[in-house]
Amino acid sequence: MENSSKSKGRKSWLRKSHGASKSSGNIAVRSATPRKSSDSTDDGQPLEGLLYKYTNVMKGWQYRWFTLDPESGRLDYFEKEEHKRLQRPRGSIHLAGAVMSPSDEDSQTFTVNAANGEIYKLKAFDAKERQHWVNRLRATAEHHNDNIAMCAPPILRDSRSTSQHANKKSLSGSSDSLQSNTGPAAKEALRDRSTSPTLSSEPMKTPKSNLNKSSVTRADRSSVVITKRSQHKLSSISLDRDSAPLANARGMIVDAHTEQMLMAGKIEELPNSGGDITALDKEMLLLKATSNATLVCLEQCLSMLQQQQAAANQSIGSQVDGSIEWLDPKFSSVNHGPVSPAESFVSAASVADTFAPLVDSTGKGAHINHEEEVQDEQEYSDTELGAVEEHKSIILHLLSQLKLGMDLTKVVLPTFILEKRSLLELFADCMAHPDIFLRITEASDPEARMHAVLEWYLTSFHAGRKGSIAKKPYNPIIGETFHCSWNIPKTTSNGESQELRKLFYCAEQVSHHPPISAFYFECPESKVCMNASIWTKSKFMGMSIGVVMVGKLKLKLLEFDEEYEFSLPSAYARSILTVPWVELGDRVTINCFNTNYSSSVIFHTKPFYGGKLHKVNAEVKNPSGDVTCRVSGTWNDILEFNYADGSSKEIDTKQLKTCCKWVRPIASQGEFESRKLWTNVTEALKNGNIEEATQHKRFLEENQRRGERHRKETNTAFPTKYFHKKDDSWLYNEMLSDLP
Repeated sequence: MENSSKSKGRKSWLRKSHGASKSSGNIAVRSATPRKSSDSTDDGQPLEGLLYKYTNVMKGWQYRWFTLDPESGRLDYFEKEEHKRLQRPRGSIHLAGAVMSPSDEDSQTFTVNAANGEIYKLKAFDAKERQHWVNRLRATAEHHNDNIAMCAPPILRDSRSTSQHANKKSLSGSSDSLQSNTGPAAKEALRDRSTSPTLSSEPMKTPKSNLNKSSVTRADRSSVVITKRSQHKLSSISLDRDSAPLANARGMIVDAHTEQMLMAGKIEELPNSGGDITALDKEMLLLKATSNATLVCLEQCLSMLQQQQAAANQSIGSQVDGSIEWLDPKFSSVNHGPVSPAESFVSAASVADTFAPLVDSTGKGAHINHEEEVQDEQEYSDTELGAVEEHKSIILHLLSQLKLGMDLTKVVLPTFILEKRSLLELFADCMAHPDIFLRITEASDPEARMHAVLEWYLTSFHAGRKGSIAKKPYNPIIGETFHCSWNIPKTTSNGESQELRKLFYCAEQVSHHPPISAFYFECPESKVCMNASIWTKSKFMGMSIGVVMVGKLKLKLLEFDEEYEFSLPSAYARSILTVPWVELGDRVTINCFNTNYSSSVIFHTKPFYGGKLHKVNAEVKNPSGDVTCRVSGTWNDILEFNYADGSSKEIDTKQLKTCCKWVRPIASQGEFESRKLWTNVTEALKNGNIEEATQHKRFLEENQRRGERHRKETNTAFPTKYFHKKDDSWLYNEMLSDLP
């Protein structure tokens, strides 16, 4: 009987709401109808509309006219729309620190929980309208949360014990007052405390601006960190001391994350049914969700503290060139020698020498004598973990300066995480199976050639990354080049080797911001070439770093007049605080627009629970859309190819024979060729001298920055040697397809 009455009440409420929407509700629908996501360009515009509000006085739902002002961050409501011009709001809350919670009981109700304890229980006309309000409210709250952290002055620390005692007493008194006071008295106490210049509960007003623009500004500001060579020693000591608590907090959150994962794993191991406690019990699910939400809140609080500290640090010193730089302790040994980009210490240098990246001793587009090349003794391998544990405190300190989602393009990371090769050489090392690459040209028809392209593509990644340890290659210096080649014997049908075919590789760093690497492969005998310009976009993701490879590779088969276009998958360095490891994750499409064959490749990242590492799936489709080949397996182990005709084959990438590249000795290389340019850094890393490697590396980077500033002041472009820009890509000057 009771359920029946509730059902009738619900139906009458629905009739009432529909009736209202036809009259005064029409205005509300027109005002609040733009249902764009919270990151749209409307986020900085006021929002108003009609919502149901649960009132304690009437003990029920009543229509109220709500207005949201993103500039002030306030949510006001009036009894009627016309009252907003004549009367003060009946209620008002500030959204800084507020939490918006959609109800799971229906698709219309949601609550706004303000930081001062007030709660608005609201109801929209439908699910879309509710989501629109929640998105806008959350965007406004986040905007003002970040601005408070950015603009509010940090609480001044006093080394004297009396001041510390006074601060603690003041904070304690404030806390007790907040807990003991409720209702109007508590609000009055909050207003009283808001007049204090040190502790303010009233959020600061921010300039009128679009929320998207201000969020970009926040990201730019958060990337500014405290290092500058001319800082006084006292300032450096003070900054290190202030950063230590945040580094400790980061470590504690990491430990809490680990414990939470262990707990969630234990819950997952429980039976789904039949026991006293199961994995699907309401209490267990609530425990997992609550613990995860708590950690997310802690991460957000730490991020706000980091922004506040960064704003305080700006008053002490600013970072040159707007980049984050990690300055390892300096060492006393100084080498003096001839001016060279590879020599890291020079007592005095002329202006021309200072901007050495503008000039290369090899000259623009100088011919490379491949006859001087010698075979690498062995393929590149750098599987040692190095000093990660020893430098764990350094990593924690660096992480405390970063924010989730922050662009790491301008971040100079510690030297000890570097591998001993440049990114330009890493791209060359991916061509460890040139015989598979040239086999593409030997296929008889377009379908077989697409299958061959896919086979080469999937078998190339394991060679570029030997071992499971994640390390970072050198960021190429603008103007840096790398050249090498491979000798591949051409085999006949009976397996006998004939003449050698030569595959050439040329790479050049053509831009500094963004950091674009252009590279080119060609084999004149097989009439095949491949051109690419790639730049990396790195993001901080908490306990991992994501690297997106932006750009396209174009493979041309001149004999068949075919061009294949594809990209590279994103890479992720996981568990950066313990034993870092690499995985690939992305969806890549290989297209041949000449034949209309295409291939879709999915690199799967490991899910949080269960799953398999380095999993990959792919399929090839003909012009009719029929699948002609399916591939499954792992990109660094076993790959299984299944074809439409019922045949199949298996490739074990670990058993594939690799072909070592041929490189000219360092003595024969130009000053801006990778191995010679980074020779001092590489030797120092091999000897385990991290401080010396840091000094050499810093010299190269500072020299590059000076050159960049010089070109900006003189409005001159960097003179590239082997590539030229066309639209958004960089093309090799003498591509095989352009030659007569």
